[in-house]
Amino acid sequence: MKTTLIIVTAIVSLIVLVAFRNSQSKKKATLIAATPTSFYDLSYKAIDGSTVNMSQYRGKYVLCVNVASECGYTSQYAELEKLYKQYKDKLVIVGFPCNQFLGQEPGDEKTIQDFCKKNYGVTFPLSSKMDVKGSGQHPIYTWLCNKASNGVSDASISWNFNKILVGKNGEWISHFGSKVQPMSTDITSLLK
Repeated sequence: MKTTLIIVTAIVSLIVLVAFRNSQSKKKATLIAATPTSFYDLSYKAIDGSTVNMSQYRGKYVLCVNVASECGYTSQYAELEKLYKQYKDKLVIVGFPCNQFLGQEPGDEKTIQDFCKKNYGVTFPLSSKMDVKGSGQHPIYTWLCNKASNGVSDASISWNFNKILVGKNGEWISHFGSKVQPMSTDITSLLK
């Protein structure tokens, strides 16, 4: 009887110890996952196939825009280019082509690049096509859309031409929906 009691006590103690360690590991993992990562640790594949590190934009504002060639907001390319030229000493605009909204960016990288240059004279950087939401979300958009990553706010990319502004020190500043025009004071007033 005494031996059985000792064995049961040992088993219960072991179960409690294992449960405690698991809960501590989960807390630690949650803390690590909730720790914001640096915007400058991220990179993307440019439309020409090269790799671009966000760290090269350090010291400038970065306006991240999910773009599409066959959208009702596609004409915003013209204002994005105007904004880029007007503020190029302190702002980089990066267009992230995305085909997740009713297939409005069906072309390949060369088709997208040719379309943007020919129709809107786009000179700001463009990435290769990527997912901005869902299970295949690119790490840049994971950072842009999740407070656990950026440390400031969650954002939901609801349609093409959503814009997210990142500050000169890599801090998340603001999210703007598709209807906000690139040259609006909503955006330009933040470019100090």
